[in-house]
Amino acid sequence: MNKEVVEKRIKISEEDYSRELFGDLDSNVKTIEKEFDVDIAYRENDIIIIGNKENVNAVGILISKLVDIIKNKKTLTDQELAYTIQLVQEGNGDLVKELINDVMCTTYSGKQIKPKTIGQKRYIEAMKNKDVVFSIGPAGTGKTYLAVAMAVNAFKNKEVSRIILTRPAVEAGEKLGFLPGDLQDKVDPYLRPLNDALFDVLGGEAFAKHKERGSIEIAPLAYMRGRTLDSAFVILDEAQNTTSEQMKMFLTRLGFGSKAVITGDITQIDLPNGKTSGLKQITKILKGVEGIDFITLSKSDVVRHQLVKRIIEAYEKFEDKQK
Repeated sequence: MNKEVVEKRIKISEEDYSRELFGDLDSNVKTIEKEFDVDIAYRENDIIIIGNKENVNAVGILISKLVDIIKNKKTLTDQELAYTIQLVQEGNGDLVKELINDVMCTTYSGKQIKPKTIGQKRYIEAMKNKDVVFSIGPAGTGKTYLAVAMAVNAFKNKEVSRIILTRPAVEAGEKLGFLPGDLQDKVDPYLRPLNDALFDVLGGEAFAKHKERGSIEIAPLAYMRGRTLDSAFVILDEAQNTTSEQMKMFLTRLGFGSKAVITGDITQIDLPNGKTSGLKQITKILKGVEGIDFITLSKSDVVRHQLVKRIIEAYEKFEDKQK
């Protein structure tokens, strides 16, 4: 049975809103038409939507949310468009307002860092309110970058006196020996993503100054043994590659006035066969412990190129078939 075709008109008061809304060469409109199976036209500040009633109403909601984003930011990115479409399709269009005006901090270059998905917003809230936070999710969900931004915020606000970033060098036994230089030179390639995130948020000069003073430390996980980390914001990255013993060692380093954020992707474990991932195991050990929160991010929270999300989906389907 054919569904009733209806027409809906939405007035756009500002020409700039319609320009951003439609996108270059109407690229945004074409995306919306494809996703909702509607036709969209623009005449004399009126957006005209034609299609079945349910889809037309959904597009009406979508456009109002996109205009809210444009009013606030003056721009509309491909990622914002895709995520807003997803929220509306899921019936969660009202959640868009939670992401507007929610600025976490500003980078050295003046770029505002804010949550781009509801999952990221919950992650940020957990880091504000809990002393230990585990963030588990696929590549591209902002796990490490948001943790670094939160650490810099806490450091600037004098909530902590230093930032410590660490990650396991799981290939150390086999490959590092062939690299030139001393031990620090050999592990630097493994710590590069942490360097890059700090460089982006702080700026090169401030980053180098704090690193030289020791108020910022980036080191392999093995360097944490035997230490007590007081008044520090500590980030353990790539935690899926910790062993059970390493995870316990790290978590028991936490001192007074410190916070810890542990990030990882349990679908990308590089440990040798027979070794249990400390990150997989810890979700069972610490579940329900007061002061600790577990945040699970998904492909819906991917904020890289849209292809990254599709790649993750393809791998999930493949792995399901293998099982």
